[in-house]
Amino acid sequence: AKLEQNVGKPSRVIHIRNIPSDVSEAEIIHLGLPFGRVTNVLVLKGKNQAFLEMSDEAAATSMVSYFSSCIAQLRGRAVYVQYSNHKELKTDQTHSNANASAQAALQAAQAISVTQNSVTPAATPTTPVTNGQDIQGGPNTVLRVIIEHMIYPISLDILHLIFQRFGKVLKIVTFTKNNSFQALIQYPDTQSAQAAKQALDGQNIYNSCCTLRIDYSKMSSLNVKYNNDKSRDYTNPNLPTGDTNDQLALSGGLAGGLGADILLLATQPRLARERLADSILAGAPGVLSSPFMHGLASPLAAPYGSGVAGAIPGLGSFALSQSTPGLRGLATPGLTLATVLLVSNLNEEMVTPDALFTLFGVYGDVQRVKILYNKKDSALVQLAEPHQAHLAITHMDKLKVFGKNIRVMLSKHQSVQMPKEGQPDAGLTKDYSQSPLHRFKKPGSKNYQNIYPPSATLHLSNIPATVNEDDIKEAFTKNGFTVKAFKFFPKDKKMALIQLPSMEEAVIALIKMHNYQLSESNHLRVSFSKSSI
Repeated sequence: AKLEQNVGKPSRVIHIRNIPSDVSEAEIIHLGLPFGRVTNVLVLKGKNQAFLEMSDEAAATSMVSYFSSCIAQLRGRAVYVQYSNHKELKTDQTHSNANASAQAALQAAQAISVTQNSVTPAATPTTPVTNGQDIQGGPNTVLRVIIEHMIYPISLDILHLIFQRFGKVLKIVTFTKNNSFQALIQYPDTQSAQAAKQALDGQNIYNSCCTLRIDYSKMSSLNVKYNNDKSRDYTNPNLPTGDTNDQLALSGGLAGGLGADILLLATQPRLARERLADSILAGAPGVLSSPFMHGLASPLAAPYGSGVAGAIPGLGSFALSQSTPGLRGLATPGLTLATVLLVSNLNEEMVTPDALFTLFGVYGDVQRVKILYNKKDSALVQLAEPHQAHLAITHMDKLKVFGKNIRVMLSKHQSVQMPKEGQPDAGLTKDYSQSPLHRFKKPGSKNYQNIYPPSATLHLSNIPATVNEDDIKEAFTKNGFTVKAFKFFPKDKKMALIQLPSMEEAVIALIKMHNYQLSESNHLRVSFSKSSI
């Protein structure tokens, strides 16, 4: 028997617990919007709680009953929704600074619901019931999709590939809002939209990242003006690209080079499958290299049986035999198999192979580094996997290192050669393939989930119990760094955050202090942090 959550007595004020501390008023309001008009909001960040006042009790009731059958989430964290003991929210309209942002968020939300309601004159009932379950915003032909933890780029074509399993996709519009990548996807009927939402909500596109969060949009139809890599109307292929360079947008823009074979798959499945089968028999690597070669199964990989460590489900018909390892490549879009990076505009006075090994080691396992003998402001860096090279480009191209903005791009070299006997090299080429310092050796390493862009705050770990705050600060100061703030993790004293004056200084501190010896057996581990102190 399912234990009923105690949700309290009905009231139009709703109490939400366990919210992430950095959540905004707008995000809280969005939880309530599908159920009716939101009239007030109060966020108590220190207590990880919020109150939401709905325009009437019916809206509050539909919200509480909806979230009693499925878990409400904010930023990937489960939050608990129940009625408040208060009958209305009295917030002081004049003083509070937080209240200004709450009022702004409320006005914006009201504006959205007004414009959307004017688009669809037929008012939808507040809580349409399907199979005895009420559904956000009412089943609709348009889905709103948010992608969380987007470590790999997700293109419009990948979304099309995934969502077309549930019905003909008419239109897709993609955009970035509140720093998250979102899409609106329109089906011809509500059944397809409902099936897609039920099957895909909460699933990962790739292993342990790129999570789909799906709800019904309040819009009943999408208006697409251009066919390009941001929006597509599949019912009208003759729309302009909105790009001066039409051809390029359609060929190059398609998923940013999502192998032609996979696009073939979407249009002429038989032909593509034969081509793929040939390449597999010939022992060629898969069309697209997987972000995690280590067979961390993702729920979306189910149609592959156990044969594939990938995740895109759009290739469900791919019932080639389980023994085809080449197929495990069908998982990351738009990455060629290149693992060697060309890094240029380096500060040649300061840079060493070890410095590049440590810095690029944040995003992948560096195998070899070669600083070019005749052009010492450039280097080749070879990583273990293509997606690691891709991450390094995403996070480090144009990053300021030793005072210069470095450029990072894929190199045409397949690997970095060691110098032959007797060739002058001056220690500029080093092999790190056996290094004990690789962060991603273990299949499914936790480190994959903690990859963040460079920032002024560093995450320190592997701190022995004998070492205290002053010891660490002193080690950083001694090496010429200014420590702005420091904080141990409350639950785990082996980890801490340290804040430096700038991102540039933090980059140098990471290079210098990663693997710094703290005690006989402990070397400091340093990476970029997503949070600040």
